[in-house]
Amino acid sequence: MASAFAMSASADGGKVYYLNFAPEVADQWEALAEKYSEETGTEVQVVTAASGTYESTLKSEMDKSEAPTLFQVNGPVGLAAWKDYCYDLKDTDVYKNLASDDFALVNEDGSVSGIAYKIETYGLIYNKSLLNDYFETDGAVVTSVDEINNFDTLKAVVEDITAKKDDLGIEGAFTSAGMDSSSDWRFKTHLANIPIYYEYKADGITSTDAIKGTYLDNYKNIWDLYINNATCEPSMISSKTAEDARAEFALGEAVFYQNGTWETSGILEEGDLTEDDLGMLPIYIGVEGEENQGLCTGSENYWCVNAKASEEDIQATVDFLTWCITSDEGRTAISKDMGFATPFTTFGDDYAADNVLVNEAAKYVEDGKTPVTWCFTTMPSENWKNGVGSALLEYAQGTGEWDSVVTAFVDGWATEYAAANAE
Repeated sequence: MASAFAMSASADGGKVYYLNFAPEVADQWEALAEKYSEETGTEVQVVTAASGTYESTLKSEMDKSEAPTLFQVNGPVGLAAWKDYCYDLKDTDVYKNLASDDFALVNEDGSVSGIAYKIETYGLIYNKSLLNDYFETDGAVVTSVDEINNFDTLKAVVEDITAKKDDLGIEGAFTSAGMDSSSDWRFKTHLANIPIYYEYKADGITSTDAIKGTYLDNYKNIWDLYINNATCEPSMISSKTAEDARAEFALGEAVFYQNGTWETSGILEEGDLTEDDLGMLPIYIGVEGEENQGLCTGSENYWCVNAKASEEDIQATVDFLTWCITSDEGRTAISKDMGFATPFTTFGDDYAADNVLVNEAAKYVEDGKTPVTWCFTTMPSENWKNGVGSALLEYAQGTGEWDSVVTAFVDGWATEYAAANAE
């Protein structure tokens, strides 16, 4: 198969330029690209956007004569800005090897604009060793992580950990809720997803032009719990980064860390924790029936091939993607080196994700828990997220009221949706 790729791509002079979304696997993508180039003779360049800057980087790169041939969008809303740049992937082996159309951006005419290449999960990553230390303290609220299955119990445990943090040798129950661009997406997007998910579920919908904010009191409850039981004072979070939060958790300074399966390797490389130390809890916010809630699972990473690239570059890019999901080298890199679970039928048991947190996510599904859908792909715009993030920060710092968060969430949604869908 490798030789076939070499003939179809390199003989025609096609090349690949992949603008990668995820800094945490930049090295792995570069290594994989190098292997492919060695095997096929096709030039593959991987450029990784800095955390929180993908959309602006993509706009800048697309204006260049040597634009990306392979890029990413985060779902239907992200696709809207780039739909004219998306090559139809319907007839490619990449699409044909998808387990379900649920993992593709399929248009009304049947064309395929994007294909999800990894399934990810996020929640409250926790340090099993530290949590077990807490369970052994006098008067511990619970004695097993299995008892933490709703917000009230989580809150009681977290506040008791905070009261005992000196005895436990930690700085806080939670890592810092950094609100710079490397970290704020954890709260203005991923945490905000949960009240949206429950509103959609209650109303029997999958998107809306006007969010009601039914569960924003619950959003406030979990945000308050984070910022009041963390490694730093709420007034300091504007200067805290994603790197700070990861280090605090990896070095054993905090018990809980809101993040996802993509963080596993970074955590293990940062400190002395092992896979045996890592677990993941759902993010509970106090909604009826949440005892049956699982982790937040989905994808916002859809491969798109630049339709405005040359035919040779398009073919080279499609060939590269096919190799990534069918070759031993590609499947090993994606499942083992990057630790991704994928939606492709070509990844059997031999290519299961080598990621302890992915295994944690699978266990919740096996136990019959209902995964929380990634509804944040329906958020109306990046500007909406930024408005919510700014309001969260001002509230945390004491320079704004919670009402401003509600206004940014509800009024901002209607305004941004209308702007994005104006004729």
